[in-house]
Amino acid sequence: MKSAAAISTNYLQRVADPTCHFCADYLEYKKGRISSAQLVARLPHIAMIGDSLSRNVYVSSALSTLWRARRYYGNDWFLNADPSPESVYSVFERLDKVTPLVATEYGGLGAMVDSGKDRQNFFRKILRTRNFSGQVTQLLSRDRFPDLILIWIGHNNVDWAWRCPPDDLERPEKRLPRLSKHFREDYTRQIRRLIARARIERHRVAIVVYGLVDFESFFKARAIAEGLREKNPKLYPYLGTDLKYFISMQPAYRGNLIRLVRMINEELHAMARQMEHEIEHVPNVQVRYSDALAKTDLSRVEVIHAIDGWHPSVEGHNVFAKAAYNGLAPSLEFLGINRATAAA
Repeated sequence: MKSAAAISTNYLQRVADPTCHFCADYLEYKKGRISSAQLVARLPHIAMIGDSLSRNVYVSSALSTLWRARRYYGNDWFLNADPSPESVYSVFERLDKVTPLVATEYGGLGAMVDSGKDRQNFFRKILRTRNFSGQVTQLLSRDRFPDLILIWIGHNNVDWAWRCPPDDLERPEKRLPRLSKHFREDYTRQIRRLIARARIERHRVAIVVYGLVDFESFFKARAIAEGLREKNPKLYPYLGTDLKYFISMQPAYRGNLIRLVRMINEELHAMARQMEHEIEHVPNVQVRYSDALAKTDLSRVEVIHAIDGWHPSVEGHNVFAKAAYNGLAPSLEFLGINRATAAA
């Protein structure tokens, strides 16, 4: 899966403004001392590591899903750059009101938090999905390390009923803590890789770990969609397809799915506090947990997609964009980016 990127369309005009923070860089560019690529490299860079909830994808027929997963970018809550009113007002667009910037998206359909040694299954190979470790590797391969890294991944890991032994399926009290513990270990391993690179950078780096989505409120919207489809079978044509791919979405397993998500978010919060302690003497790196997306209310049916009733709709992406951006205040302050203009 290739990464997708967006740059502020009028960045050259904006950095030429004498009041702009990057005007000195623009003057160096005009005098031929730096190239256009070097000028762009001096702009703030933001990266997104995630899964399908960070992409504008949904499940339909096999071929259509494959095409969207491998080819379609934009119109999602992080990267959308389409200014039309009917599109998503993304985090990139909100930050663009504050400063010219470059945004890069690495996430993909089916991405998981992995140990770094796991072999991809056939489904993920076809989609060319990069798991957490693969996305981190891709990000680390870039010469320009981001100033701000947003991470929202792990939703596929909470399918606790997948390949679950029958005894654990009936009594998951031991399985759920074990899964959340392994999740934290794998997650921490990748965060440490990012921190190791960030420590040697000359600029400040803020890493934001978002808690996983609130499945409990999502299932309320899902119930509404199921009721609407009972009245009109033409609605949500691929509703229920997720039950084939995501076993724990089945009604019998949803309660423990919600439990596992809460346990994992607690582990993520604890991990972020641990990382904060480990780097408290590293002045240019910040790691922070945000519950902005974990507390987002998804109970309205309008936030789920009209095709599969699973992934976010345009309205859903707008809800995520607003919540994610509002959760960035401490990180933007650390980076010296004033978001007052965008807030207004």
